[in-house]
Amino acid sequence: MAFSNLGIKKVLIDSGTVKKHPKLLVGGVWVIADLEYDHTEDKDASPWILGSIKPIQMSHFDYKSYIEARQQFTLDEWIDVLMQSIGFNPEYFGKRSKLNQLLRLVPFCERNYNLIELGPKGTGKSHIYSEFSPHGILISGGEVTVPKLFVSNAANGKIGLVGYWDTIAFDEFAGKKKKVDKSLVDIMKNYMANKSFSRGVETLGADASMVFIGNTEHSLPYMLKHSDLFDALPEKFYDSAFLDRLHFYIPGWEVDIIRGEMFSSGYGFVVDYLAEILRHLRNQDFSDQYKEHFTLSSDISTRDRDAINKTFSGLMKILFPQGGATAGEIEELLKFAMEGRKRVKDQLFRIDTTYADVNFAYFDNNGIEKPVTTLEEVEYPNYFHQTVGDGDDISLPETDILDSANGAAPLIESTNNPVVAIIQKPEEPELKEQHLTFMENQRGVSYDNLIGPYIKGAKQITITDPYVRLFFQARNLMELMETIVKNKAEEDEVVVSLVTVEDEFKGEQQREFFEQIQRSVFSVGIKFAYSFDSSGSQHARHIVTDTGWKVSLDRGLDIFQLYDMNNAFQLSNRLQQHRACKAFEITYIKINE
Repeated sequence: MAFSNLGIKKVLIDSGTVKKHPKLLVGGVWVIADLEYDHTEDKDASPWILGSIKPIQMSHFDYKSYIEARQQFTLDEWIDVLMQSIGFNPEYFGKRSKLNQLLRLVPFCERNYNLIELGPKGTGKSHIYSEFSPHGILISGGEVTVPKLFVSNAANGKIGLVGYWDTIAFDEFAGKKKKVDKSLVDIMKNYMANKSFSRGVETLGADASMVFIGNTEHSLPYMLKHSDLFDALPEKFYDSAFLDRLHFYIPGWEVDIIRGEMFSSGYGFVVDYLAEILRHLRNQDFSDQYKEHFTLSSDISTRDRDAINKTFSGLMKILFPQGGATAGEIEELLKFAMEGRKRVKDQLFRIDTTYADVNFAYFDNNGIEKPVTTLEEVEYPNYFHQTVGDGDDISLPETDILDSANGAAPLIESTNNPVVAIIQKPEEPELKEQHLTFMENQRGVSYDNLIGPYIKGAKQITITDPYVRLFFQARNLMELMETIVKNKAEEDEVVVSLVTVEDEFKGEQQREFFEQIQRSVFSVGIKFAYSFDSSGSQHARHIVTDTGWKVSLDRGLDIFQLYDMNNAFQLSNRLQQHRACKAFEITYIKINE
């Protein structure tokens, strides 16, 4: 045994210690140790003896105990533990946002996995790769060379970083004007596709995963209208053959700017421990676990299928290492894996028209086809279906229309084959009975376009929502009042009644919120009153008007994810349509003719 920092070699160590800490024989471990010195005249004998050892790093782990522990958690509880382990407070993330964060772990548990994440600055893209695992390395995109990454002929064929690390992340990868060695792109393309590389001497193989992270230069709708989602990449990497090797594209524009309160203060795994678990899982394959319940469309190519399988396998290893996932849980992860690959393929179709348009869909055991769409396809259908060379005038399919005071994001009609409902601004909106479904992280939604048209002209409005108790819920109520003000004549008066449930612990504060709202809106012709339902059975969440409309919200007014309410300079604080939504549904019902 040797202590490299002390320059001491040939330290005597008993076999029991080695068996207890097997990593001592592999890559070494940082430890606190007691060393004993026993003077001897024999030059060949070592005077150093290890008295005791206390590893700082993980020196061993019990995978069986990990699996047994996982079985004690529900899926939601497990996801929250993993979120806290990577440093984030799960309360500030929705389910989809959590999956986007945990997807960054897949390269650590899948061999030869190719991931890209492009998005705004400050979203924590490089955090995982720099701090999480001793088996991953984060390097600047400008520091990459063929010898450093793959093999150096000048150093007698010494293998590069791909032979030493499980995951190699390229930071600051984006930048149109960056100079890139064409030979690096070519050898990287071959490695990403075939897991092998050569520089003219011999063909070598490695299993390091590749992660490319960078900042976008434009907003999402701008990229969709004027270019594509790979627009920020250097010219040499803006190559359809290279991009086709990517297994998943994390939509960085969906990831919130990291704020102080979003960091975790709860319990999670020690990162060294979790990193070893993920490394152990690289030897397993979970890619076939959906095939008992679902079948991918035959239209999906082998390369697309491999990408979907690798992402699905990685997510299953992270979330269900013990197995036992239900068909519904498997379906959710399969759709998420397909969406990430579809995002890559959709952009390839825009960049290079030689790529055929692919029907990303899967079938359940009843033979029902279930198409997969990306969130940007739902939000911006008029820009999404452009290809290179298209003008601004785009032919749109027939759609349902829903009025909007602000021109918000598209909605999805809830059917087996969803129909996009584009929000426009007709002079007289068509009010009709309908049911709409919204995806998590969808933006462009506001009370003005959801509720405004259906309360216009009403003199009496009743709001039933048992969860108007905390400050952010009372603020939602106040914002609904703003929508009512926008949709009433200045000279009219509107009676607004709230039926809710009294907070068991903060009832006095709850009343103060309501009374402040009451005083604020009185001067603009709104008479606000509130009452508490004491029956304990109040679960309905809806808005009813005297004009004969009932708007049923499955989440009540609480449709937005948490945002920074204290930042007056953040658009999400000022305008609802710039907030990310929770997943929710809304139904419009005509209750009298």
